[in-house]
Amino acid sequence: MFRFILSFFGGIFTTVTMGLAMIALSIGAVFWMYGRDLPSHESLAQYQPATISRIYSGEGQIIDEFAQERRLFAPADTIPDLVKQAFISAEDKNFYTHEGYDLRGIGAAAYDAVRTRGADVRGASTITQQVMKNFLLSGDRQAERKIKEIILAARVEEALSKEKILELYLNEIFLGQNSYGVAAASQTYFNKTLSDLTPHEAATLASLPKAPSDYHPVRRKDRLLSRRNFVLKEMMENGYIDTPTYETEIAMPLRSVQNGDFDSFKAELPPRDYFTDEIRRQLSEDFGEGEFFTGGYTVRATIDAEMQPVAAKALRQQLESYDRGQGIWRGTGKTIPADALDSWAEALPGITVARDIDLNGVWRPAVVLEVQDQQLRLGIEGWTEDEAAPFVPREDIRWMQGNFFDNFEPGDVVHVRAMTADSDGSFLRWSLRQVPAVQGGFVAMDVDTGRVIAMQGGFSYQHSVFNRATQAKRQPGSSFKPFVYAAALDSGYSPATIVVDAPIEINTPQGLWRPRNSSNQFYGPTPLRTGIERSRNLMTIRLAEEVGMDVVADYAERFGVYDNMGRFLANSLGSEETTLYQMVSAYAMFANGGERVQPTLVDRVQDRFGRTVYRHDERTCRDCTQLASLDEGFGPRIVSNRNQIMDPITAYQLTSMMQGVVQRGTASSTVNLPVPIAGKTGTTNDAKDVWFVGFSSNIAAGCYIGYDQPRSLGRGASGGGMCGPVFNTFMKEAIGKYGGGAFDVPEGGRFIKIDRFTGARLSDSASGPSVVAEYFRDGEEPIFGITFDGGFAMGSDLPLFEEAGGGARQVTTSTGGQAVVGPKANFGTLSSGGLY
Repeated sequence: MFRFILSFFGGIFTTVTMGLAMIALSIGAVFWMYGRDLPSHESLAQYQPATISRIYSGEGQIIDEFAQERRLFAPADTIPDLVKQAFISAEDKNFYTHEGYDLRGIGAAAYDAVRTRGADVRGASTITQQVMKNFLLSGDRQAERKIKEIILAARVEEALSKEKILELYLNEIFLGQNSYGVAAASQTYFNKTLSDLTPHEAATLASLPKAPSDYHPVRRKDRLLSRRNFVLKEMMENGYIDTPTYETEIAMPLRSVQNGDFDSFKAELPPRDYFTDEIRRQLSEDFGEGEFFTGGYTVRATIDAEMQPVAAKALRQQLESYDRGQGIWRGTGKTIPADALDSWAEALPGITVARDIDLNGVWRPAVVLEVQDQQLRLGIEGWTEDEAAPFVPREDIRWMQGNFFDNFEPGDVVHVRAMTADSDGSFLRWSLRQVPAVQGGFVAMDVDTGRVIAMQGGFSYQHSVFNRATQAKRQPGSSFKPFVYAAALDSGYSPATIVVDAPIEINTPQGLWRPRNSSNQFYGPTPLRTGIERSRNLMTIRLAEEVGMDVVADYAERFGVYDNMGRFLANSLGSEETTLYQMVSAYAMFANGGERVQPTLVDRVQDRFGRTVYRHDERTCRDCTQLASLDEGFGPRIVSNRNQIMDPITAYQLTSMMQGVVQRGTASSTVNLPVPIAGKTGTTNDAKDVWFVGFSSNIAAGCYIGYDQPRSLGRGASGGGMCGPVFNTFMKEAIGKYGGGAFDVPEGGRFIKIDRFTGARLSDSASGPSVVAEYFRDGEEPIFGITFDGGFAMGSDLPLFEEAGGGARQVTTSTGGQAVVGPKANFGTLSSGGLY
């Protein structure tokens, strides 16, 4: 009997032992099989998460940020223990003791799944396993994935420290509202840094990983509050907070940015504009779009935060003034259906219209609620009882054709601003506004460094993101002429050289081309200076033919106006398209004495580790390492390494001639500033594009205005009349901040006074409105009285238009006496032959 009992229990023991052995072998086989082809966990040690790239102003203020996943990387040692403890309590309370997986948790989850017959299937993943899922595996709920998680988790626990694993988890996890990682989530939900979080706020963040959309702080507020309180209780039971703290924190209301309890961090960022978007476009080309959006770059922009609003306002004022002068109401083209007008306050915020316009007051979206004979009744976005009644009186639409009934219907979405008195700022009335159909661009930069201090690519970025300052290819018109004159001056011509201003006929494949001056007049032999001051087309064509279009094109390409300019005479008048950005940077090289500058919107770019990967200013400072030893009153020497692309004397001659454009030429009526200014207007055929580009001794700026689909701006439109005021308004403020002075006169030349109408040489002490001092190179004896016609003959019976000052004039001589100069040369006094 005893032997039988022993045999019975011995059999049971053998069966159990063999069964356990088989189970162990099976488990081992499963783990061996799934562990063979797992991804390597070693990459986690070099983890670099996708983080936000931020753009800062020169003053260190964040002005924009770009990211695919909004993440702010926080190293483990910068994450407060309170935040770590909240997440450990919510997700894995045994984190510091287990070896990557929690057998008790797995067993409990399996029991619940069996007990509820699959109705309650919950995860039992540790934080380490979640890291494996987020980084190396998929997120599907399958037994195969769980096995792989456990294998990888065990391996990672051997390779990485607990703190490193926690760092990976807290920076990678998605917490809703496009926020990845705890640092970004803290800013998104509370507008706080991690170190400023209270226990109940940390618990709120720790409640989100389970399902962020199911714990929305507004839509699912009660559910999130319950989960938060559960996390706080776990923190108390785990010994992370004491009972009094728990009781205090659990009584706190659930507060968040989304609920309106805190200001959003986005409110501290200015609206995205053309400047930062252009930085994004350029750096995406340089680094790759994916790298820029995920690389966590720190970008220091060149923008001047004080001058950028000035540029925007100057351009907007001119565009709106022109638009209102047309007298046509177009509105926004957006409407709210009649059946939704009773709830217009909820519908209006969903209408996509520009909300970034500040021109003599903020432009606010509004909807027409009632059209009356003498007024419009509006619903204005953000309107409060403290503001004036939302009515627009009849007097506000005197500028537009028709009346209220002709132009408006209930449901129309419009822009409106509060009009105030200039004297005391008191409210006058609500005024209707519209984004102009005409558009334009403006750029201003430092002439010595190429740093762009202001750029406006259109009336409103939110209305149209197309940047007309950098992306719009337009004909520069006569603003291109300085490059023709530069080529001539470097080829031996002088500002006093005489060129015939007379009709030309040229056979082209498209037919006979008869260019003309804008005045439809011709003026006969004229000095170069007058030709550029008065923007003479016929003189420019003859000069380009004399110099050669190959030389002219080489200059244009050297200055960066074109990459490969066509060698056609028409292009000497600016018929080939370029951008405003390229034109302003080219003019900056005139201003700085002919040195190459590389325009830039960025001073410096640093990677996520603070290493500088791009720096614009490559000049060297010879004495910066020994500042303490410099003699008193002496500063460090900054050595320029820029290439000289134009003779400094040529640059000064051209600058002097362009000063005449502002003093008495095509920009004289609109550009009037307290320091010397040089520049050139540009107006294309039918005034489809109008330009003005100019510069002081330290700032170059330019404007162009035209329709996106080119069409005439109308009779009377010109670069001086439309873009001149924009330039003048901006430069008044720029000069107040940056100053300005006389243009530097290079060595190697001398001044000689001439008559600007005839080119005749005068005595050194001559004076009068027709006298101008021209700068000539040393050793170069100016030859007066020779006329160049470009090979196009001038008829002997040509009727010349006698310009003011073109007849005989009196000038004061060096002895104080009076002498007669002139009259202006004509065919009878000068040969029409050319010097070839």
